[in-house]
Amino acid sequence: MATEPGVSAPSIPSLVDRYFTRWYKADVKGKPCEDHCILQHSNRICVITLAGSHPVLQSGKTIKSISYQISTNCSRLQNKVSGKFKRGAQFLTELAPLCKIYCSDGEEYTISSCVRGRLMEVNENILHKPSILQEKPSTEGYIAVVLPKFEESKNITEGLLTQEQYEEVVGKRINVTTATL
Repeated sequence: MATEPGVSAPSIPSLVDRYFTRWYKADVKGKPCEDHCILQHSNRICVITLAGSHPVLQSGKTIKSISYQISTNCSRLQNKVSGKFKRGAQFLTELAPLCKIYCSDGEEYTISSCVRGRLMEVNENILHKPSILQEKPSTEGYIAVVLPKFEESKNITEGLLTQEQYEEVVGKRINVTTATL
């Protein structure tokens, strides 16, 4: 069957776009451009990723290493979840650090949870191949999976930005940058 010239076939939404709602947290902990993306599934589970405007994804940086060791006594890799009630899961606040990303230029970025809940899993694949964090940030390069409390699942989006609001914030940053040049 031939298609008409100039008419493109409708694009099929990705798996992430079909099943997840994107929420954003801009300037996490007051650090400019350090934006995070929270992919929220209808079953309330949240996948924490880097937003497209994060410096690790923007400036062509090379990731030297990633560490889930938050302090001497706390490693996110030691999170062991079991059973129906998710026993053993570490509880996270919105500002709880999930991991640290170390770049070859000496920059260090701390990735925060942005969502209150239980830590279900961390992505150990990015420890062995950090480049997937940059190549596929919202799929294979995710940071962690967090399960908010059922009672709080409706409130987790408070303080987060929708896709449109986030695009406005990024657009304003670009306008400010070009105006100062």
